[in-house]
Amino acid sequence: MFSPEELERYARHVVLAEVGGPGQQKLKAARVLVLGAGGLGAPVIQYLAAAGVGTLGIVDDDTVSLSNLQRQVIHATGDLGRPKVASAGDAVARLNPHVVVEPHAVRFTPDNAAALVAAYDLVVDGTDNFATRFLAADVCFAVGRPLVTAAVAAFDGSLTTLAPHLTGEDGAPNPSWRCLFPEPPPPGLVPSCAEAGILGAVVGVLGTLAATEVLKWITGVGDPLVGRFLMVDLKSMRFETVDYRRNPATRVPDLAALAAAPEECALKGH
Repeated sequence: MFSPEELERYARHVVLAEVGGPGQQKLKAARVLVLGAGGLGAPVIQYLAAAGVGTLGIVDDDTVSLSNLQRQVIHATGDLGRPKVASAGDAVARLNPHVVVEPHAVRFTPDNAAALVAAYDLVVDGTDNFATRFLAADVCFAVGRPLVTAAVAAFDGSLTTLAPHLTGEDGAPNPSWRCLFPEPPPPGLVPSCAEAGILGAVVGVLGTLAATEVLKWITGVGDPLVGRFLMVDLKSMRFETVDYRRNPATRVPDLAALAAAPEECALKGH
């Protein structure tokens, strides 16, 4: 049930035919894990909290630095030096006290990834490196959780929703991340945001699109980007979508093998 204050807060959702009271109840009951409280994570966290997602888990072991503030709008000057999960949690509390924040000030590694993912209904990846992105996709596949994954670079971005543990309307298994990208690129091939730079608003656009995918998935509204890879060029303001399908050679990753992997993924938001 909703309190009178919640009904007023979510009134624009409740009167929306595609969402209504039942959709808002789904949002309140949902548990979403956000990987990274940086540039992409900031709008994801803000819009999911504003929308009334009941529980937000936030994974980030970084602290707020001055160079973050050009794009990571959930943090402020007074948060410099603070853990990002703490700063983000305070921002959510100011925005919507009905949302529970579960902070995880840890690295997302093969040792803890499965336990973290299994505790939530859906995962959003807003990190800035391929090692973490592949780990998140592999673990979500193995544990059976949908994953909304976004990436940005300079003036560009991409977004897709992964649910390879489920089948599509045609009865065929949905594609996985490795159906789209079989292996990570060699280290150093793709420059980081610190090396290449990024227009601050780009993460806002892609993060908001990622939040929209999450809200659609939870409420059942519209068609998620499952089997579709959205590419955004904000320099020319072009949006293109590429379809991709399940590769029969793709297999469910072995959790034991993932846990035994020696590599630790540095979890930093864009």
